[in-house]
Amino acid sequence: MRMRILVSFFLVLFCSSALHAQLGGESTYQFLNLISSPRQAALGGKVITNVDYDVTQALYNPATINVEMDNQLAVNYSSYLGDVRYGTAAYAYTWDRRTQTFHVGMTYVNYGSFDGYDENGISTGEFSGSEAAFSMGYATQIGYSDFYVGANLKLISSKLEQYNSFGIATDVGLIYINEYLDFNAALVIRNLGMQLTTYAGMKESLPFEIDLGFSQKLENVPLRWHLTFENLQQWPIATENPARGTTDLNGNQTPEEVGFFSNVIRHTILGLELFPDKGFNIRLGYSFRRAAELKILEQRNFSGLSFGVGLKFNKLRFSYTHARYSSAANTSFLGLQINLQ
Repeated sequence: MRMRILVSFFLVLFCSSALHAQLGGESTYQFLNLISSPRQAALGGKVITNVDYDVTQALYNPATINVEMDNQLAVNYSSYLGDVRYGTAAYAYTWDRRTQTFHVGMTYVNYGSFDGYDENGISTGEFSGSEAAFSMGYATQIGYSDFYVGANLKLISSKLEQYNSFGIATDVGLIYINEYLDFNAALVIRNLGMQLTTYAGMKESLPFEIDLGFSQKLENVPLRWHLTFENLQQWPIATENPARGTTDLNGNQTPEEVGFFSNVIRHTILGLELFPDKGFNIRLGYSFRRAAELKILEQRNFSGLSFGVGLKFNKLRFSYTHARYSSAANTSFLGLQINLQ
């Protein structure tokens, strides 16, 4: 009983607040779908088509691993909602005549400290929770085509109070790169795997997700646009909000109607990056699902918006992003990437 209460608490805490958690909180290891970097956060949260120096991009789509990531080390940190803190790190190395690039990464989440109580309301003392995932990835070109495929292997560890769980998962990505049009299209299938050991004897599924993305750098404007369709494995994605129902004079309640268009738009994320190839970048993103699900009735709180900047100084790249969740919750992301060559 106590274990069930603890696990339910963490699912509610994380899934109700996290922008990109698996829908409905029906899976374990929800942190696997967290935003991996300030750049990704600024562009809406789920960009999967950047193929450049950004070594953290491979945490979300291993098909983007490329030689420009060689000897790049990135560390990122976020003071998330409440007392939740999490960070990511990534590194890539190229060898074999600069044709083979391998990637490693880490994601770590600390949920802070909590006061524990049993089912009778008796205090059991303070406890904490944390989760981590270590990944190894590789990508390769398919023959002499414009298609590249990549995959990674993730080792997962989770500790909630005195309960522990270990798991294994993989992400598989495919990306099409048209250098003439400077256009990329990508498909990624994330978190295919299972628990190796459970918290208390009950097997749980992982937060499986399918994303499809497109991006292109405009020819005469220093701008790259990004369009991502998230959570394609689930339809419908939208659920009615009881607070948005209507009540007539007789007290009859009519629930909110969520139509086809509302479901389509909630799969959509837009991102823009100004001066993507320069030492100073401006980034803007908008998540339609976050905007719809965290909207406060009759208030304009700009949920779904995110804004960030990137600066390059010699071999250092600094990134900062501010993401808007609601009028009561915002998140900042900080990142540093070092060129070790």
